[in-house]
Amino acid sequence: MRVAIFGGSFDPVHSEHIALVQEAIQSLHLDELIVMPASTPPHKQGKERTEDFHRLRLCEIAFSGMARVRVSDYEIAKGGTSYTYLTCRHFRKQYPTAQLFWLVGTDMLRDFPTWKNTDEILSLVTLAVCARDEKAGWLQKEKRDFYEKFKRDFAVINYNGKPVSSTEIRVLAGAGMEIPSVPDGVYDYIKAHKLYEIKNADKALSLQTPKRVAHSIRVAVLASEKASKMGISEKKAITASLFHDCAKYLSLDAPLLKGFAMDKEWGKVPSAVLHQFTGAYVAENALGIKDREILDAIRFHTSGKENMTELGKLIFLADMVEEERDFDGVDILRELFFAKKGVGALDKCLVEALKQTVEYLESKGAEIYPLTLKAYEFYRRKNYGNDE
Repeated sequence: MRVAIFGGSFDPVHSEHIALVQEAIQSLHLDELIVMPASTPPHKQGKERTEDFHRLRLCEIAFSGMARVRVSDYEIAKGGTSYTYLTCRHFRKQYPTAQLFWLVGTDMLRDFPTWKNTDEILSLVTLAVCARDEKAGWLQKEKRDFYEKFKRDFAVINYNGKPVSSTEIRVLAGAGMEIPSVPDGVYDYIKAHKLYEIKNADKALSLQTPKRVAHSIRVAVLASEKASKMGISEKKAITASLFHDCAKYLSLDAPLLKGFAMDKEWGKVPSAVLHQFTGAYVAENALGIKDREILDAIRFHTSGKENMTELGKLIFLADMVEEERDFDGVDILRELFFAKKGVGALDKCLVEALKQTVEYLESKGAEIYPLTLKAYEFYRRKNYGNDE
């Protein structure tokens, strides 16, 4: 008997999960494939997840009617951290004579050496690998590297997955937009149960041009992906991103800005910076955002300021380095942005971003907004003392 196990967060399950399952059954000549939503994946501890019940139900909907596929609640029912070696032990007992496979994408294959008890995992199952948007020649290199580390081979699923992102699906659902790459039943369930919904995000985006909406979505996806590695609330990161430019195209006499007043502490505000302050006002007073951390992230996302929250740093930088930004120095910022995980990971990137901003304005002979200059001096001293 040949059995494969496909674990993951499935938050939510999407078309690429389904395509992989279909191809794995054929490529590996499987008698059974077990789809298993994880309780808490070790690499995603601290990350917000949709409730277990919903993720399990979404998988049941997505794979209903597929021959040789069953959805297991083993890890969810067990609870706690879902270590692969423990799950492999369980299914080896359930299928003592079967050939067991554990399905992974190439991203997880490269991460496999960091998993707990890798030797035990490989004694219980054979990894079965699906390419994820890989270029020609990937297989030979990965097989060579894997054998050098583990003196074992892995099976190959004849499928090169498309780069569908669960994060992007959650962002689009939060924005009240159409959700691509999910089956109709999954789409209907997400909508009916308002999974991932962010109240009034659609209204915030309706105040922006189509081009700016696309930018806000990209910022939200990037911020969300980084947030999960920093212990920052994904929902806060998405909310701040989708709302951050909500007042960019509003004039000061717009009805939504009735009652808005400039704070004396802001000083003389350049026109390019004004929308961060008006945006925070609209978000709070017209669109119902009351979370002070989110409002602060919106309020200083263009200028920066001294002693920003981690969320504030994240939105400031995601706004600068999202994939469509193109300016001298952006590649340096992207390298720093993705370099580290955890609290404080963004500080060096923030210093470089503020430095580039100050130097650019100086080169143009433009006035440097005091908040930006103070932010640069604050983080330069914090990270480098007097060395720079």
